[in-house]
Amino acid sequence: MNWDWEKLQEKRQRQPGGKNTGRNEGPTPPPGLPNLGDKFKNFKGFSFPLGKVLFVVGLLLWAASGIFIVSPDEEGVVLRFGKYNRTVGAGPHYSMPYPIEEVYKPKVTQVQRIEVGFRSPSRATLSGQGQVRPVLEESSMLTSDENIVSVQFIVQYRIRNSRKYLFNLARQGESVKSAAEAAMREVIGRSQIDSALTDGKLDIQNGARDLLQQILDRYDAGISILTVQMQDVHAPNEVMVAFKDVASAREDKSKAINEAEAYHNKIIPEARGVAAEIVNQAEAYKAQAIRRAEGESQRFLAVLSEYNKAKDPTRKRMYLEAMEEILSSPGMEKLIMPKDAAARTLPFLPLGPAGGSK
Repeated sequence: MNWDWEKLQEKRQRQPGGKNTGRNEGPTPPPGLPNLGDKFKNFKGFSFPLGKVLFVVGLLLWAASGIFIVSPDEEGVVLRFGKYNRTVGAGPHYSMPYPIEEVYKPKVTQVQRIEVGFRSPSRATLSGQGQVRPVLEESSMLTSDENIVSVQFIVQYRIRNSRKYLFNLARQGESVKSAAEAAMREVIGRSQIDSALTDGKLDIQNGARDLLQQILDRYDAGISILTVQMQDVHAPNEVMVAFKDVASAREDKSKAINEAEAYHNKIIPEARGVAAEIVNQAEAYKAQAIRRAEGESQRFLAVLSEYNKAKDPTRKRMYLEAMEEILSSPGMEKLIMPKDAAARTLPFLPLGPAGGSK
């Protein structure tokens, strides 16, 4: 702040009671304090150089440029003079300003995707008429039975070690794509075309994923392969119709086998149930017949014992019981005749019209 002591003195002199001593005197300081007016007079006209101000401001801005923030899905990899120094986690951090230290922030939790054998439509065309574009030089592969098959698949991976990912592998996306294509070609080369087109896709995917992980581990790439998923597998267009016919025949075969197995699974339990029912009925009849026979034998033995004790009464009683049972039968036709006439009558059997008894 610049003070104009002359104007201040003139203003003081114009005030009522002011004294003009003919000298330019500053305001009288309180007792015990130095005369600051004389000291500020020495700095009259002083100005700080603009270059120094800009230098100090630039130095502060350069020092503040070392402040950086790492997001929760990132890791901060700090280089000092181009050499790895440390890795920091999420949150605010400080590093020496460039070019002393440099910070890379790879997204370690993001699942990255690579397409092999085809290209999906870009985001700009997703709402329009964009279609998947095949890449034949990537998708055409040779099977173990010397057939050509077109394989389109995707690879999903995630960064496992950010330091290795940044510095052990150049052009990471292209490197993973090339390794994935090589792994899939090797697995397809060990498989037959029927397996690749039908029920062997899961084994091929798992084999390609494991082989790709082994390749990247040999590179020490710091990458974890999550999935290798086949999107489309088909024969070349020149023989597509024939392969479709073969596939339809296989489907019909599988359908017939499934229907036969379903009928087998249905009829066998029913037959087993009928057989078990027959066996149970036979066992029940066997037990019933044995018990009835045992009861008849016990009854016969009891009658025999009584017969031996009194033959004539027992014989007469048995005769009467037999006649009572015959005569009381509801289907028996009875003919009652005098004793004299009965002796002169020819006995006959009561045969019905069809030869059955009435």
